[in-house]
Amino acid sequence: MIAIIDYDAGNLKSVQKALAYIGQESIVTRDRKELLRADKVILPGVGAFGDAMENLKKYGLIPVIRELVEGRTPFLGICLGLQLLFEGSEENAGTEGLGLLPGEILRIPDTPGLKIPHIGWNSLRLQGEGRLFAGMAQEPYVYFVHSYYLKAGDASIVKAVTDYGVEIHASVERGNLFGCQFHPEKSSQAGLAILKNFAALGGED
Repeated sequence: MIAIIDYDAGNLKSVQKALAYIGQESIVTRDRKELLRADKVILPGVGAFGDAMENLKKYGLIPVIRELVEGRTPFLGICLGLQLLFEGSEENAGTEGLGLLPGEILRIPDTPGLKIPHIGWNSLRLQGEGRLFAGMAQEPYVYFVHSYYLKAGDASIVKAVTDYGVEIHASVERGNLFGCQFHPEKSSQAGLAILKNFAALGGED
């Protein structure tokens, strides 16, 4: 069973629908016991960094997330969910993130000819044998919707990058913790392959 964390940050149904499409049972919940019973957990999200952290606090989810990560449950952050794994964001200066991974979230710089937010398909450059990309061809196309991007503090955790006026760290992995800035649930066959790889992970990974 894959649990999808519900903290009023949207995008839950599309994730659940994509998991159902690949034959994975899932539950949308914020209940601690249900989350801790899950084989894997996904933190999705769209919206503002500060609001999302406030919601995680309001629902008592921060200690649960830490418990899941420390307990080696495979854990995937998607879009805003990825950003929350890090230390903070320029979007809401002074608001601390979960701090589970080293790095900062920066605004995509203004670049002639490029619109912000970045909405659309970009190819990824895979690096470092990321387990989410096992068996996939180089440069898969995936779908992004974001105005802020990750600059990881540890290059070894970065498993995919893309370019949009700046190099964007598009996917990270360390131990049982994974993150995608793009939306695998909206990324057609490439995204479904990524979700299948996540679903296939063992708890010891």
